[in-house]
Amino acid sequence: MQVDLTHAILAIVTGEEVGHEVSGGNAPVFRVHDEDERQRVAKYIGTVTLGSVHDLRNGTYVIVKH
Repeated sequence: MQVDLTHAILAIVTGEEVGHEVSGGNAPVFRVHDEDERQRVAKYIGTVTLGSVHDLRNGTYVIVKH
């Protein structure tokens, strides 16, 4: 039997300067200060989880499984 996780937020990658806008829930929140590092972390999490990375254009990336 195969179980697939779909239609879920897998992780949130955000900066400390916008951290007050993002709070915890069911997905882990990674707070990364540097923008280049945020992009790298979001990309790696997306690759490892086979998720899609979405840039919210405010320094926050959401990794979701469609």
